[in-house]
Amino acid sequence: MAIAMAWLVLFQGLLCSVNGQDFNYKDALTKSLIFLEAQRSGKLPPNHRPAWRGDSALDDGKLANVDLVGGYYDAGDNVKYGLPMAFTVTTLSWAAIYYHSELQATGELENVRWAIRWGTDYFLKASSRKDRLYVQVGDPVEDHHCWMRPENMKTPRTVLQIDSNTPGTEIAAETAAAMAASSIVFREIDRPYSRSLLNKAKLVYQIDKCIIF
Repeated sequence: MAIAMAWLVLFQGLLCSVNGQDFNYKDALTKSLIFLEAQRSGKLPPNHRPAWRGDSALDDGKLANVDLVGGYYDAGDNVKYGLPMAFTVTTLSWAAIYYHSELQATGELENVRWAIRWGTDYFLKASSRKDRLYVQVGDPVEDHHCWMRPENMKTPRTVLQIDSNTPGTEIAAETAAAMAASSIVFREIDRPYSRSLLNKAKLVYQIDKCIIF
C-alpha cells in the first residue's frame, strides 16, 4: 500500500508542504520500492538493495514438478499468493506507463521496471503448463505456526493451481491483466519479452474464459 500511495502523490510533486511540514515523496517512493525488494523470493540478483536478505525458496514448485522459484512473498510472511502479487504488478505497470517522466526524474524508473519484471518472470513460470495456472506456493496455516526467515525454510512447499476443474476466475483475470499491462512497459526496451508477456496474457485470459463459461 505504501507503494500505491507513492504513485498517487507523484504527479503532485516530489516534495510538497502540508501545514508547514515538508514531505519528501521521492524518498517515500525509494523506500517503498526497497520494501518491495525485501519481499523477493528466489535467487536474488547482484543489485539487490536490502542487504539482510538472501536467496530463499529455491525448490518452490518441486512438489508439482514445475519451476516456481521467484516472485514475491506476501504481507511479510513466506507464502506466495498469485492474486495480490498480480495486482501489485498491474499497479506498478500502469504507474510506469502514466508516470514515466516523473519516475525518470526520481531516478527510480529502472528499479520500477525491475520490480515489475521480478513478478512477470514468475508469472511466466506459473503459466508454463497448458490450461492451468499455479496460484499459490506455501501453506499459510503451517507458515504462521512457525515464523522464520525465508532463507531458513526447509519444509516442502505446498503448490496450488487453477484449471477447468478447480476454477479461480479472479486470479486468472488479474494475472492476465498484469502481464498485458507489463507488456506495454517493456514494449520499447525489450520487444521479445514484451511479446512473450502479451502472448501469455492472452493464453491465461483464455483459461479465465473457460472457467467462466
